[in-house]
Amino acid sequence: MTSAWADLAYDSWQATCDTLHAHTQVLGKLAVALAPPEPQLQHAALRLTARGWETAPLPAPDGSGAFVAALDLHTHDAVVEHSDGRVRRIALGPDRAVADVTRQVLGTVADLAGAVTIDTKPQEVFWTARLDEDYEHASYDHTKVETYFAMATQAALVLAQLRAPYRGRSSPVNAWWGTFDLAVSLFSGRPADAPSAGFIMRNSANAEQIEIGWWPGDARYPRPAFFAFAVPMPAGFDQATLAPSAARWHTELGEFILDWDDVRASADPRATAVDFGLSAIRHACTVCGWDPALASSAQGLTPPLT
Repeated sequence: MTSAWADLAYDSWQATCDTLHAHTQVLGKLAVALAPPEPQLQHAALRLTARGWETAPLPAPDGSGAFVAALDLHTHDAVVEHSDGRVRRIALGPDRAVADVTRQVLGTVADLAGAVTIDTKPQEVFWTARLDEDYEHASYDHTKVETYFAMATQAALVLAQLRAPYRGRSSPVNAWWGTFDLAVSLFSGRPADAPSAGFIMRNSANAEQIEIGWWPGDARYPRPAFFAFAVPMPAGFDQATLAPSAARWHTELGEFILDWDDVRASADPRATAVDFGLSAIRHACTVCGWDPALASSAQGLTPPLT
């Protein structure tokens, strides 16, 4: 059994990580094409469940009901399930190109639920091959994926605990397929001017929010870590000391960082990660001038249930 607080540096599984990341993009593209649009692009997010990454139920293009597309990280299959009970599985590896899996997933969706066209251009990644033409990414190490999934599950539990008491609008624990991270967003209820005119930023950063998340590392920062930032980010936002003492501001990334290694080395890893999130929320609510009642609720200071 994989240790829940195991360690997996990006450099040690980059080929598999990037392949898995590409597979999640296929699911995300299905959500973009079929899910009813929501503010801040929330409809495009996936979820981390007990079996892996998956979509919410999506309307079948042929009107026959709904379907879910998933990556089962226990059996290492892509799964397409129709609401009428039909299920198809597509093997992910160990040596299957993203292009082959993508084409088979889309063909299976067409067979079970009706044809759908997605934009196969990958987003927010350093490679450019379209998903249905990507023969570069074909590595899939089952053991590495299982270790990643154990880590991601612990991170998702931390994020769920952080968002639970907040009384304003908040997101679920989203699995973002562009940046391959897990994150929750807390919203103040006020609009914001998006920091750029690009499609993603224009539509996702148009409301005041605090985001707390986790990702397994990438080429820029090749180790797993929790992160926190605010949108918009006021002057001086980076001038804070967060808990625990290992947390720090990362100028290149533009966010506060707490390395996974520092979390797992602590006496109580989950409590340490939660403390980081609460510290970031407390700081952001203060410097961003949020409603004190909302700020208090984020810290768990809510009236008792009656």
